Amino acid sequence: MPLEVPENPIGGERLGECGLVLPSNAQKLPDSITAQSWLIADMGSGAVLAAYDPHGRQRPASVIKVLLAMVVAKELAADATVTANADDIAQECTCVGLRNGAEYTVEQLLQALVMASGNDVAHALARRLGGLPSAIRKMNALAMELGALDTRAVTPSGLDAPGTSTSAYDVALIFRAAMKYPDFAKAVVTQRIDFPAASGVGTVPVINDNKLLGTYEGALGGKSGFTDDAQHTFVGAAERDGRQLVVVLLRGQQQPVRLIDQAAKLLDYGFELPTGEPVGRLVDGAPQTKKKTVEPRPTPTSAAVGEVAESKDTRNTAMSTAFGTVGGPITAVAGLGVVLAFLMYLRNRRAKAARAARAAAQQSN
Repeated sequence: MPLEVPENPIGGERLGECGLVLPSNAQKLPDSITAQSWLIADMGSGAVLAAYDPHGRQRPASVIKVLLAMVVAKELAADATVTANADDIAQECTCVGLRNGAEYTVEQLLQALVMASGNDVAHALARRLGGLPSAIRKMNALAMELGALDTRAVTPSGLDAPGTSTSAYDVALIFRAAMKYPDFAKAVVTQRIDFPAASGVGTVPVINDNKLLGTYEGALGGKSGFTDDAQHTFVGAAERDGRQLVVVLLRGQQQPVRLIDQAAKLLDYGFELPTGEPVGRLVDGAPQTKKKTVEPRPTPTSAAVGEVAESKDTRNTAMSTAFGTVGGPITAVAGLGVVLAFLMYLRNRRAKAARAARAAAQQSN
């Protein structure tokens, strides 16, 4: 079933708009932005600076691995171990190259997950979290806790599946929260690690696939993705003059310019925007549903000072409360039954008395 749409847009009323959401004094947007949904936000304050269809629901592809990585960083120790199996290796790749029966640390797998987007690694970590259904439940529970109400993970890796959903707003929200975990923040900015080779002999290099690293000044890391349904997706962050911005692009194309270059243009645009007029805000948690409360009712009275107030029979009030509008007719029927039973009892007694009188008269004759 489709995810429920909140009555009020999460992050502010303007974020419910389906087109461009810009401050009043914004400069012209850069050309060649192909993403059907995008957002720029301040990582520190959570202020949303500009967006396009921020709550438009799209497929996430591998950017959903940020959510999985956060669950892993939250629940598993870095030195805990995971033994790869045949199911991990059989995943639809992109794959890092695990070896059946080989043992890996959570730190190694988390780095490979974030840096090289290994679907085999995502499957192995999901098993370590209690199995795929358990891992998916944990991912979705964490998304709900954060306030990412457009997001539903169906696979741990972001491979297309019915019901998979996210939004540019949610991806920014999730990435901002994930960057607070040191293990994740370290993995997304790492450019290369040596990983155990699938052959069992030596190591192979794992290279970070985020092209902003090393090409965009102040890049803090990010995650890209692609599937047939999602098309190209990206989330990344950068720092300039003490400000850290996150940018998200969903359902983008690589033409006329690469999506990573579109992300760089939007980051430049965001750093030039004034800080005093945000169009919304990344929330710090899911909005709490207000519980309905019953107003206290004063005891009714029409008595003047010095008079005794007329009171109701509390037994009748209790009876009315207990039985309500449905119980009234039932009670009436039950009462009628009692009366009829009593009349039958009297009739039987009279019949017995008459029979006894006739018997006595026959004996006397």
